[in-house]
This record gives sequence, C-alpha cells and structure tokens, in this order.
Amino acid sequence: MKYLLVVFTLILGLPLQGLAQENQDEDGGSSPYELMSSYYSGQFKPFKKGNVYTGLAFSLSDRNLSNVDQLVQNVVDGQDNAFNIVLKGGYYTGDYAMIGLNFEYEQKTFEGTLFRDPDTVQSKSISRAYNFTPNVRSSVPLTKSERLSFFTEVGLSLGVGNTLTRNTKNLDEVEKIYSDEFNLRLGISPGITFFVIENSAFEVQLDVLGYELNIKNREINDIEESRIVTNNVDFNINILTMKLGLAYYFGAGKKRN
Repeated sequence: MKYLLVVFTLILGLPLQGLAQENQDEDGGSSPYELMSSYYSGQFKPFKKGNVYTGLAFSLSDRNLSNVDQLVQNVVDGQDNAFNIVLKGGYYTGDYAMIGLNFEYEQKTFEGTLFRDPDTVQSKSISRAYNFTPNVRSSVPLTKSERLSFFTEVGLSLGVGNTLTRNTKNLDEVEKIYSDEFNLRLGISPGITFFVIENSAFEVQLDVLGYELNIKNREINDIEESRIVTNNVDFNINILTMKLGLAYYFGAGKKRN
C-alpha cells in the first residue's frame, strides 16, 4: 500500500497534464496544471542557503502473530501494534546542506497468548520511547527543477523509554515486569523528497545503517533487578522502518538576486 502511494504521487502530474491540454480556456489562458508547474521554474530553490525546513514523519505497524517461534517462547496467538511520529526542523547552512533537530515519540503494544514450556501465559505489554536527534542532511536534485530529489540524513539519537509487561498463568499467578532504558544510536537514513504543491513536499525515508547502544534496567515483581547492556550494528533494508512524511520549505520560492 505504501509503495502504491509513492508511485501514485510521482505520476500524479501525468494525467493532470493530459487533462490540462483538453481543458484550456478558449481565450488561450493558462490551465491550472500549467500555472502549478510554472512555480517550479526559474526561482524555485528549496535547498538554498538560508532556507528553513519543517517536517512531520510517521510510521504504523499492525501485525497478527500465530505460532511464531521466538526462541525462549512461542507466540500461540497475538496482536502486535506500533506507531512512530517524528517532528522535524532544520536550517540550510549552505546550498543542499542542512543541520536539523528531530523529536520522536514511539509506542508499542502487545496482547496475546504465549507458550513457555511447560506453561501457557496470557501476556500484555506497552512500551513508550522518546528520542532527540541532531542531524545533518545533504540533498541531490534528480530533476532540473529540483522538484524531485534524493537525500541522505546522518543523525545521532539520544533517547529514553520504559516498558510494562503483565504475564498471567494458572489464572492467578501474576508476573509484573518493569524496565527503563537509555538508547544511543548513530544512523544513516536515505530518502526521497517530491514537491506536491508549491513549497509543500512529500517524503519517504528508510533506516538502513546504524550503530546502537542500549542500556536496560529491569525489575520483576518489584524485587528482582538486572541490567542488560547491548551493542548492535545493523545494515538492512526493512520496510517496517519506512517513514512517510510531509515537509514545508520556507524560502523555497522567493526571488533571488
């Protein structure tokens, strides 16, 4: 569905152009498509030094799990949901070069039945995380008008989060697990920007490469305590990390001397 949305956006101008040719005014005036397209000629410079960038990105995940082996347990049946929202801001310190700051909120929930030999467990959990990410971005136009472009973003994320899990077995045996964590990640995220209307753009972005340090403290039934420190390097293209977003570039269409 996400791929179809991207393709639909990119080819949106083709049918509009055909309609424009068929519906020109009798007096020879410009069609709506021609007026919109003319905005991106001449003075349109979205990645010019001094421009200001604002953006909003989001991702959603909804998975139904059935008989999934997770090494120490088996998910007999479960529902796994997650959403992520990112607020972005940036300033172009040079042509095609931007420094920015992102704020991210993420939430994950799970509810289902687990099998942990020899017990069957009813499990519920909720996780929340907050991240701040200073970053640098470089853009490369793919068209002469700069309406379609490719970008690469390098960011250092600092975040905190917590998870609460409640497991019930044998109807009355309850295990409560609470954990809090600190997360540091250095990552590279490429993406595509397409300007839809004037200075407003549609963005698609993926996380493909990163180093991550995670420190997690955990308590079980308010008694047992443990600490887990994880270092991880990843390089993969995962559709679940895809973020769809909207952006606005202040100063992109103003006249230059």
